[in-house]
Amino acid sequence: MGIQEDSNRFKDIIRGRIKHNFKKYVTHGEMIGRQEKDFIKIPVPSINIPRFKYGQKQQGGVGQGSDHVGDAVDGDQAGQAGNTPGEHFLEVDVTIEELADVLGEELELPRIDPKGNKNTDVVSMKYTGRSPVGPEGLRHFKASYKEALKRSVASGTYDPDEPFVVPIRRDMRYKTFRKIVKPQANAVVIYMMDVSGSMGDEQKEIVRLESFWINAWLKRNYKGLETRFIIHDAAAKEVDEKTFFSTSESGGTLISSAYKLCQKIIKADYPANEWNVYLFHFSDGDNWSSEDTRMCLNLLQKFYFPRVNMFGYGQVESKYGSGQFLKDLEKTFLSEDRLVISKIENKDKIFQSIKDFLGKGK
Repeated sequence: MGIQEDSNRFKDIIRGRIKHNFKKYVTHGEMIGRQEKDFIKIPVPSINIPRFKYGQKQQGGVGQGSDHVGDAVDGDQAGQAGNTPGEHFLEVDVTIEELADVLGEELELPRIDPKGNKNTDVVSMKYTGRSPVGPEGLRHFKASYKEALKRSVASGTYDPDEPFVVPIRRDMRYKTFRKIVKPQANAVVIYMMDVSGSMGDEQKEIVRLESFWINAWLKRNYKGLETRFIIHDAAAKEVDEKTFFSTSESGGTLISSAYKLCQKIIKADYPANEWNVYLFHFSDGDNWSSEDTRMCLNLLQKFYFPRVNMFGYGQVESKYGSGQFLKDLEKTFLSEDRLVISKIENKDKIFQSIKDFLGKGK
């Protein structure tokens, strides 16, 4: 019991350290690079238990010795290696779910209420114990061998010099299970990003960090979340995640090309009555023409808003971008609840931008 209590206390301390430095973790990409499947390695300062350290006897008090005020400091001592430890860091594995929970606590995010008509029942099996009867496919070899070993020792037939144990029928043990039925909401998040010449490495890094945390929160609310990626300049194409965050182009910008491709994907794969759909578009707000902007606004009004849980537009500030698209969205859809707009001026604004996007629990 003591070990479990110590383990829980250690986890609470680590969680406290993570929460204390959480804004730093959100805005630094090195941590995401430490991701291993569902875990992320996070460096936290080592935790030392306070203790008294006693010196040798007969040493005198503080400030006592043979030297006097005004004596020169011995220069020969400079530059020598010290004998006191520096600050150490402990790498701990933290699940993405745990980080999502901390994100939710720090930003006071409401739990998402899934929209849509399809909440399919997913049946899973939970193994609950061992049984002396069951199908051969569920035979538990280790438990069966332990039973055979106990029987052999108890009967006096076990020879440690020749530890040969053969399980018989009554030794067999089988896994027992029960069915668990849970409602499972389908959800997809589609990211779109402007990769034209005005979107530099700094802007794409902001998108990468923000997308990671948005994904973490959505995965906490939906099991089996699907993710799709679209990049665009004057033309759009679907890509994998790695390509999404590493592609740079030099052409112009037609935002409608991304919106049309996204529309095609939704029509083909994600019927509105079966899926919870989240869309995020990141750009510096520079579109090719007012005519293309009108086309985008029309698609939003007639196709996207009736079908999606949320359409998030994040405008990443760039010295080459006009930022006009955000103004057009605000002017046209002043009271549209499905549209969430966020202005991301730099990395320090990522934390607030995540709050903008996820703070309504859509």
